[in-house]
Amino acid sequence: MEAPSGMLQWLVEIQRDIYLTFAGHIKAFAAGGGWTALAAFLPMGIGFGAVHAMTPGHSKSVLATYLAGSSSGMGRSLMVSLVLSFTHVGMAVMIAALSLPLLSVVLGSVGRAPLLEDLSRGLLGLIGLWMLWRGLKRPAHAHRTGQDATVGFMAGLIPCPLTLFVMTFAISRGVPEAGIAFAVTMMAGVAFTLSAVALITVFFRIQLVRLLESRPKLIAALTRSMEAVVGAILVAVALNEVV
Repeated sequence: MEAPSGMLQWLVEIQRDIYLTFAGHIKAFAAGGGWTALAAFLPMGIGFGAVHAMTPGHSKSVLATYLAGSSSGMGRSLMVSLVLSFTHVGMAVMIAALSLPLLSVVLGSVGRAPLLEDLSRGLLGLIGLWMLWRGLKRPAHAHRTGQDATVGFMAGLIPCPLTLFVMTFAISRGVPEAGIAFAVTMMAGVAFTLSAVALITVFFRIQLVRLLESRPKLIAALTRSMEAVVGAILVAVALNEVV
């Protein structure tokens, strides 16, 4: 789900402007400014998170692919996107808040976490193998809520780089609470975009099933095939990063 180059550049510029503005607010807050000025800017974090989640990454493709091959309804698809959003932003907050020296151990370069990326893709690969096996056997079974939450958690293990930047900047200024406040609002924006992706995917999947509802055997075969294909894609993604 790559954005066109022109739109991507526009999204990047917006993110940069918001980040620089927020950095200024963190400096003012650290210099003795009150919560009033900072709180007035925090709602922009929602827009920041929503725009940031539109850029490549953030497991949008994994989310859409998984939901396309699952039997999850609107409610459970929202749950997957919320778990993914919380984990994605929460991991960045946790890494920055636990210890700055940990950054040099876990992060191979600024804004990336190779160990967590490998863990996330490896676990998604296992889920893919399981889905592939389920898709190839009969009969097809409905996905359970626990599996949906697990996929959301695994896909979100890669920390949000911009949240990590903001948290690190706030901690370096001695005001981690400002970074956490921004992370919370940003998470709401990320969740908005990922939830939209989830709902749109499930909507079109449901419409396709309704078009074929007069042919139950075809639907059953299509459901198994989609699950197997999704499983194969997840395995391929995991293997592509390992090899």
